[in-house]
Amino acid sequence: MTESDERTIDRRAGGMNNENEEAENVGASPADGGPPQAGAEPQDADATRQLAEAQEKADTYYRNWQRSAADFINYKRRVEQERSEAARFASAALVINLLPVYDDLERAVDNVDAQLAGLNWVQGVVQIQRKFRNLLDAMGVTEIPAAGEPFDPSKHEAVANQPGEEGKILHVVQKGYQLGDKVIRPAMVIVGQGGES
Repeated sequence: MTESDERTIDRRAGGMNNENEEAENVGASPADGGPPQAGAEPQDADATRQLAEAQEKADTYYRNWQRSAADFINYKRRVEQERSEAARFASAALVINLLPVYDDLERAVDNVDAQLAGLNWVQGVVQIQRKFRNLLDAMGVTEIPAAGEPFDPSKHEAVANQPGEEGKILHVVQKGYQLGDKVIRPAMVIVGQGGES
């Protein structure tokens, strides 16, 4: 072998070493200072997608929780309202049953003979009637104004017509009462129909 042949072999061997180094550098990771791997980008995209899905789930759960909390507040409000309505209706039923007794007591007191007015038992009945009236006041029961008032079909019940000022209530046959703003018994009245009284 001549000297020129040995140089050619050395050059070829040197070129092979350079090719091997380039092949090793291609597989190097970015952390080693080499070029980035082709599989790194899909992993980042997958992580971003999973994060977006988790965020969307969290938002959905939060919205559902807010909706449930609002529904619960509305439910509590509705239950309290129904409870107060039930208590009010129970009071109305009790008052409706007590009103005939109160009417009788009131008629008895109004029609006491003047000779009996000073007797103790008559005074006792008058006191019972006053206590009864105070009890109704405490429950929020008020008398519906009727005599001399214009006729209002939501508060008055016309049982007869008589000559007199048209649309005016002339006489009260039975008193009417309301509990708060709700009519529990309309006043039975005689209404003027026009013409001379």
